[in-house]
Amino acid sequence: MDSNENQLVIQLKEKIETIVSMLEKSEEDRNRLQKEKLQLTEQIKLKTTAFEELERRYETLKLAKAILGSGENSHDARIRVNRIVREIDKCIALLNH
Repeated sequence: MDSNENQLVIQLKEKIETIVSMLEKSEEDRNRLQKEKLQLTEQIKLKTTAFEELERRYETLKLAKAILGSGENSHDARIRVNRIVREIDKCIALLNH
C-alpha cells in the first residue's frame, strides 16, 4: 500500500468510527425518549383518572346542592331526601309486582 491508500483507509476508518458513535448516541436518545414517553403516558392516565374523579365529585356536589336548595336549612333538606327515598321505594315496589 502506498501512502495515499493508507491515508484513505485511515479516513475511512475514522468516518466509520464517527458513524458508529453517532448510531450509538441515536440509540441512547431513542431509548431515553421511549422511557420518557412511557412516563408521560402514565402521567396522562393518572391525570385523566384524577380529572374523572373530580368531575364525578363535582356532579355529586351539584346534585347535593340541587337537593338542598339555595336557602333551605338542613331539616328541610332531610325532608326532601326522605320524600325522594319514599318515592323510589314505591317505584321499586311497583316494579317487583
